[in-house]
Amino acid sequence: MGARQKGFSLIELLIVVAIILIIAAIAIPNLLRSRMAANESSAVGSLRTINTAEVTYSTTYPTVGFAALTSLGGTPATCAQPTGASSAGACLVDDVLAATGIKSGYTFAAVAAGAPIAVTYTSNASPTAPGQSGQRYFCSDQSGVIRYNAGAACNPASDPAL
Repeated sequence: MGARQKGFSLIELLIVVAIILIIAAIAIPNLLRSRMAANESSAVGSLRTINTAEVTYSTTYPTVGFAALTSLGGTPATCAQPTGASSAGACLVDDVLAATGIKSGYTFAAVAAGAPIAVTYTSNASPTAPGQSGQRYFCSDQSGVIRYNAGAACNPASDPAL
C-alpha cells in the first residue's frame, strides 16, 4: 500500500491563485473609483471652507476685503496665541491647505481682485493627477456657488453649479 501524501497539489494551488487574481481584478478598479469620489468630496468641502473663510475675512478686515489663500491660514504657533490672527495670517483655514495648497489629491488656489479693497475672489481646486486623484475640476467665487468642469479648468462664470 502506498502512503497518501497530505497537502495541496499544484493544480489546486493554481486554481486558488487564479480565483484571488480574478477577485482583485474586480475590486481594484472599484477601490480607485471610490478614492477619486472621496477626493472630489474633500475638494468640494475644502472650497466650502474657503468660501466661508473669505466671507469671515472680508468682514473682519473690511479695509482689505477678500484675501489670497495664504492669508487665510496661519502657523499653529501664531494661531495658538490670543492675538495671533492678523490680515496676513487670519487663522481661518488649516495651515496645511493655506501654505501648500494641496489636500487629498487636489491643488487649491484662491486669488482676490480689486484695489484698494479686494471686492472679488476666485478659488479653484484641480486634481493633482487628473484621472487618478480626481476627474472633475471645481471652482467658486464671491457668490459662494461651487461649480465644476469635467475635463478642464473650471470657470466660475460659465460652468454648471453642483
